[in-house]
Amino acid sequence: MSHPTNALDHTTGSGTPGRPPGWAPAARTTALLTTLGMLMVGQMYTVLALLHPMATEFGTTPGQVTWTATAFGFAYAAGFLFAGPLCDRYGPRAVITVGLAAATASTAAVSAVFDLPTAVVLRSLQGLTAATFAPAALSYVVRHIAPRHRGTSLTCITSGMLAAAVVVQVGAQSVAAGIGWRAVFWISAVLMALNLFPVRRVLRPTPRGGTDGGLLQAFAAMPRLLRQPRLGALCLSTVALMTAFVSLYTAVAIAGPPAVTGDATATLALRASALPALIAVPLLVPVLGRLPAPLRAALAFALASLTVATGSFLGGHTALLALALLLFVAAVAVAAPAVVETINANAPQARGAAVALYGCSMFIGASLGPQLAGALTGLGFDGILLVVAGVLLLGASLILPAMRHPTP
Repeated sequence: MSHPTNALDHTTGSGTPGRPPGWAPAARTTALLTTLGMLMVGQMYTVLALLHPMATEFGTTPGQVTWTATAFGFAYAAGFLFAGPLCDRYGPRAVITVGLAAATASTAAVSAVFDLPTAVVLRSLQGLTAATFAPAALSYVVRHIAPRHRGTSLTCITSGMLAAAVVVQVGAQSVAAGIGWRAVFWISAVLMALNLFPVRRVLRPTPRGGTDGGLLQAFAAMPRLLRQPRLGALCLSTVALMTAFVSLYTAVAIAGPPAVTGDATATLALRASALPALIAVPLLVPVLGRLPAPLRAALAFALASLTVATGSFLGGHTALLALALLLFVAAVAVAAPAVVETINANAPQARGAAVALYGCSMFIGASLGPQLAGALTGLGFDGILLVVAGVLLLGASLILPAMRHPTP
């Protein structure tokens, strides 16, 4: 993923070409933010691997427990709208630090719940505190990483956030099988706390000159952006993308094909099958970047829809379904940065607000995903996949205006 950066390049140091003295070290910064992105965003997806043990302990159904994912996602989406302006005012490192400390406490609290209503409330608090990370991380990269490394860094971070859906589910399933579902949350809390020191050590404070203008000015940009039809359509396409992404993984958990349902090993393998795609996509950035971002996004949506629709006709064959999931996740990993690049190109004067709206759209979609899958369980796994394919086609159609009327 790459962002238009001309307006920001002058804010962070000067010096010799390639790596001016003011630029942050790209490799260390990218590694830290990618790892943290997987951990923080991954909290959205932990419960998808814990639906059955949590439902058993709470005396309810896995479908009802999906509300813990939805509550997290809506709070996370709302948190984005506040975190973006806070980054502009106080700087990304400060927001990441405070947010990480708050998320540590809220995540530890989730491990102690004993009923579903309390779990839903605490998961909302966890989502609100975890939401500080992603907009702050993207803002930090745009401000502090040299332009020639910025596209790769952003792609790695966003791919890490998508990889969280796979990696964290695999890890959560393994931990829950060994020492119980509560351990997933307190282990996550410990990992968050341990990352406080690297954040302060690796990341740099943002000069005050890059954060003036105040909170009210930053918030005021958002409604102006949403009144632009193309930006509104792009945000809705992001909602469609993440609704489809999370719906598919939820469907695997609660309505999986007979060859997978009840077989923990098969479920784990199916979840892990998409990992190679999330590793490969960042390596393809130079090739993918040759296509205009709107076209790249539309093609990726279409590929995702095709693979999901094909998956519905595979009869639950695990190996073929794993291949379809691999292609689906690869398409999502290409589409997500292409959409945010298109959004940024359509909001050159308010990129911080645009990133916040993009993130909010992502997690509105991620919140709707579990509920869509839960509502469609009567259709069976194959029926859910066909609906997901239709949602992706709708998302592709929402990108078309940006293709027909490119930003000058």
